[in-house]
Amino acid sequence: MRVPLSWLREYVDLPATETGRDVQAKLISAGLEVETVEHLGADLKGPLVVGQVLTIEELEGFKKPIRFCTVNVGQANGTGEPQEIVCGARNFAVGDKVVVVLPGATLPGGFSISARKTYGKTSHGMICSGDELGMGDDGSHGIIVLPPETEVGKDAIELLELVDEVLDIAVTANRGDCLSIRGVARETAIAYGLPLSDPALLDVPGPNAYGYPVQVSEPLGCDRFTARTVSGLSPEARSPLWLQRRLQKVGMRPISLAVDVTNYVMMELGQPLHAYDRKLVQGTIGVRRAGEGEEIVTLDGVKRKLHAEDLVITDERGPIGLAGVMGGANTEIADHEEGEGTTDVVIEAAHFDAVSIARTARRHKLSSEASRRFERGVDPAAAAAAAQRTVDLLVLLAGGTADAGVTEVATPSAPHTIAVAADHPDKVAGVEYGRETVVRRLQQVGCDVYGQDELIVTVPSWRPDLTEVNDLAEEVIRLEGYENLPSTLPKPPSGRGLTHRQRLHRRVGRALAGAGFVEAPNYPFIGEQVFDQLLLEADDPARRVVKLTNPLNDEEPALRTSLLPGLLGALRRNDGRGSHDLALFETGLVFQPREEQRVAASLPVDRRPTDDELASLNAALPAQPRHVAAVLAGAREQAGWWGKGRPADWADAVEAARAVAREAGAELVVRGGQYGPWHPGRCAELVVVAEGVEKVVGHAGELHPRVVKAFGLPARTSAMELDLDALEAVGDDTPQAPSISTFPVATQDVALVVDRFVPHTDVEAALREGAGSLLEAIRLFDVYENADQLGEGKKSLAYALRFRAVDRTLTVDEASAARDAAVALAGERTGAVLRG
Repeated sequence: MRVPLSWLREYVDLPATETGRDVQAKLISAGLEVETVEHLGADLKGPLVVGQVLTIEELEGFKKPIRFCTVNVGQANGTGEPQEIVCGARNFAVGDKVVVVLPGATLPGGFSISARKTYGKTSHGMICSGDELGMGDDGSHGIIVLPPETEVGKDAIELLELVDEVLDIAVTANRGDCLSIRGVARETAIAYGLPLSDPALLDVPGPNAYGYPVQVSEPLGCDRFTARTVSGLSPEARSPLWLQRRLQKVGMRPISLAVDVTNYVMMELGQPLHAYDRKLVQGTIGVRRAGEGEEIVTLDGVKRKLHAEDLVITDERGPIGLAGVMGGANTEIADHEEGEGTTDVVIEAAHFDAVSIARTARRHKLSSEASRRFERGVDPAAAAAAAQRTVDLLVLLAGGTADAGVTEVATPSAPHTIAVAADHPDKVAGVEYGRETVVRRLQQVGCDVYGQDELIVTVPSWRPDLTEVNDLAEEVIRLEGYENLPSTLPKPPSGRGLTHRQRLHRRVGRALAGAGFVEAPNYPFIGEQVFDQLLLEADDPARRVVKLTNPLNDEEPALRTSLLPGLLGALRRNDGRGSHDLALFETGLVFQPREEQRVAASLPVDRRPTDDELASLNAALPAQPRHVAAVLAGAREQAGWWGKGRPADWADAVEAARAVAREAGAELVVRGGQYGPWHPGRCAELVVVAEGVEKVVGHAGELHPRVVKAFGLPARTSAMELDLDALEAVGDDTPQAPSISTFPVATQDVALVVDRFVPHTDVEAALREGAGSLLEAIRLFDVYENADQLGEGKKSLAYALRFRAVDRTLTVDEASAARDAAVALAGERTGAVLRG
């Protein structure tokens, strides 16, 4: 929300010395997030004056149209003589009043103006556009044409209010009242301890039987609808400069008088409004849910197919607007330049259900200034005042007449009251505020407060976010100042710390980071189309997802069952930004729906839930095992003077999985496999043995080329994913002190020829078992394939075997015997034979 300081001062009598930075500090202290203070016209220097075009000479022979003009600027140039100016704009004529910047001035951006020769003429200044003055687009796409009554020679800096400060406030979802000048002014008045001149305090006539007919068929979606009519508007009437400038400063573009007035009142009071051309509305205005399959063309020119839950405004023809989001094109206010222009308007000021409007806006991907306010909460009591304010401005600025009829359809409702102990804010904050301070702060917010030790608080209509006692405590605390709260460190009882699970997760993260991986946490939301991109079978359990009823993004309505989609997206984005050598990892929860769907019970808040209640709640939640995943692309080892380097491949993904298993103290069996996104020839199945039963806990290897193409990844991208909870369940991470022998090591190398499809892990396992207890370590150091030397379909695996005894020096015969036993068992199990 952009808030001009000049507009704010209309409702709060701030000291003249207060700057935007001062107000920013006060509002931040009160809990509003003021991101920036923009200084409009900070580097603007005159003379900048109003001029009247006297003559226009079209210059020929140039690639674009150029005009040589003489402009009367009065005595602003010191001589009273017409000012000669070269200009390329076409949207003005002789006699028009324009904005002229004279030599010696400086425009925004540090652009200095001086007399200069151009297009064969000398130009003594410029005729200015809104963009050149930092005003933004006014819809003309050319220079500024001022109203005919503007005085020649008048200072344009003051006329156009070019010097101002604008506060840019990031309004949180619960503070819809601050999406208006009125709401921010109220917070400013409280922060400074000054009175508020509330712009919504207007004399509003009561409803009568002469108003425009309205029928609300959906009172739950629309609990208040006010309609007013103004007749006899002048089609030629234009928004005055002050109104246009205020709209531009808050970030809106002036369009036409009727539309500008509704936008102005919305920004002023926070109540969205809509103006219909009365001649185009046929019959009674209605509010109802859309019929399935109904269509409407909205003001942005898009034909939209409506959903049965959409709330719509109708006349006897059908929908004429998406309630609270955007009006329809068939009742749009007409500009006099496009036709006869609109002379009679019906003004709508309504209050709609926040959830309904939010869902409609998301469903149609149509966020508007109106929908942003309704979905955050709009003051229902402000509708009549906003309609009256709109009527007053149209009558004042367009010469119209307010019709006597006033329509107001409202669903009766009682104000919301909360009973709260007077010392409740004290207990929440740990500070003694006292009853008087609590009552005073709540009254400043707009609450009516009665009672002594037990307060009965009536919440103001503009604060729908105040629903329970802690909301009231928060109001007291923030207004008293968060910075005044004492800092108290918690004192945990001795003997407690991280759980075993938490320690494991941290060790895994440190191990992967030490191996060169970078942690990249991702949102847990996915779209179900990602399973097709991952090449998962139709009956794969990973396709069963938990769907959110109110997702942040309609394209990602489900909770993830794998960490890979988020990590692969992060890898793609980083690769697209020029980081090609990547190794990313993430540990996080995945979500698996249970076979039996249960509804979670509401837990009590006045006591600790019982173990049975907690168990019932957990039983209704989806299973949430923690996984760890890693992805790699580009170079794993960089090239340099030390060597050629090497690219990341499937083996690095497998080694990452081994590193995780080592931290968990689990023995990981790695064997060939085939699953979903991995290349069928370069996929390792990761298995653990629990109570004699094998369990697949993950996969690692190179991704399938179709997956790489579907996600837009670098070629030969590799990945691994493991069920970390399953590893923890079978692992024993008790630290084991290494045994150090004082006796020398005996090294034996062996090269075995096996069929190409035999996994190295099977050969290694056989060698390890066959060598017996004397084997200290085994390492694969060479893989060789040559059909001429080894035979078709064969490969050679070369291993370095290290033998050592803890109590003696091994003889050559003992080491050789252990090696021969290892080779014999490998030959028996895998068909391996000694090479050569």
